[in-house]
Amino acid sequence: MADGLAARRHVCHRTRSAYDGAMADKPQWLIREDASVPVLVALALRQSLGIRVPEDLPALRDLAVRAPDAVEASGVIESQWREYWDMTVEPRAHPSGVPLELVDGFETLVALPASGAGELRSAIEPLAPLALRYARQAHGRYVATMKSSTGGDAYRAYASAIAEFEREVGRRAHSFELNVQVLPFSQRGIWWIGDLTVAVTDGLRRDVVAFDAAIRPVIAELA
Repeated sequence: MADGLAARRHVCHRTRSAYDGAMADKPQWLIREDASVPVLVALALRQSLGIRVPEDLPALRDLAVRAPDAVEASGVIESQWREYWDMTVEPRAHPSGVPLELVDGFETLVALPASGAGELRSAIEPLAPLALRYARQAHGRYVATMKSSTGGDAYRAYASAIAEFEREVGRRAHSFELNVQVLPFSQRGIWWIGDLTVAVTDGLRRDVVAFDAAIRPVIAELA
């Protein structure tokens, strides 16, 4: 999400937890779960601009979808948004080749390349109030819901899935890292949005049995 912005987005705040399965003599894994405000902002902008990529990701709930006859985002804006999306989801894996500059109206939540992103910058500046309001409300709902539905122990599901994987394959899980974004999509499911990052619908995450079944293939692919 400048180098300072990228670093900030990888700090574990109180609203983001991490399950660390590390032991001195065993494989290590690190799972981070969040409903990241920067990720939510990027998706709100995607929907407001009518951007189609990533094509498999559904729309966000409770946010207006552009009319079918509305003019689609230009190829230039779509391409610039995709670069911004990749930097937002996994900034360490997608560093910018040029310095980043914060975008007016988004506080420190959106930074775009100082050159080569002018069209996107102009397109999103008027959308800042809507995107920020939506993202913060969605993040707040995630924090409140996960606290009440898991009793503060969000990582029991991951530990269970890892233990079941180890029983099935007859070995310890290899060391791995996984980021999970819990998002208010209009369709229930789980999607890869980065090399080490998946997005899961909030309703699916709250369904203990269904989430366990959905996250196991992800664990198996990494472990």
